Amino acid sequence: MNREEIKEFLPHREPMLLVDEMEFTKDNHVVGKYHVRGDEFFLQGHFPGHPTVPGVIICEIMGQCSSLLVKDKMKGKTPLYTTLDKVRFRAPVHPGDTIVIKASLVANRSTLYFIDAQAYVGDKLCTEGKLSVALVDNKKLTI
Repeated sequence: MNREEIKEFLPHREPMLLVDEMEFTKDNHVVGKYHVRGDEFFLQGHFPGHPTVPGVIICEIMGQCSSLLVKDKMKGKTPLYTTLDKVRFRAPVHPGDTIVIKASLVANRSTLYFIDAQAYVGDKLCTEGKLSVALVDNKKLTI
């Protein structure tokens, strides 16, 4: 899937759409990619002279890429984090890097989904964690 195809089911839009490519692999796994260009809003001032992708943004990228696991259930719904557990930051991510997310669905209860996800740059594990996401009906969201 390319960025335009991703927009058909993921509700995020620029500048918060943080997925460039996604694919579903065998054994109920997904692989997603985000190319860090260097001009992203979250790099401005983080850190001067040494731009580094914030850990919370890497978690957001993992969550967005993981959404392909529940793509068929997302119509009319918005995915919201319910937990981030056992998140570990192993290596920094910088402009020019391509973050590759590998994720798998480990369980679900009703509209709550439990996911294991890892973020890599090349062969190096940068971030890993267990996520849970609730799919909330758009009609129940308020502004």
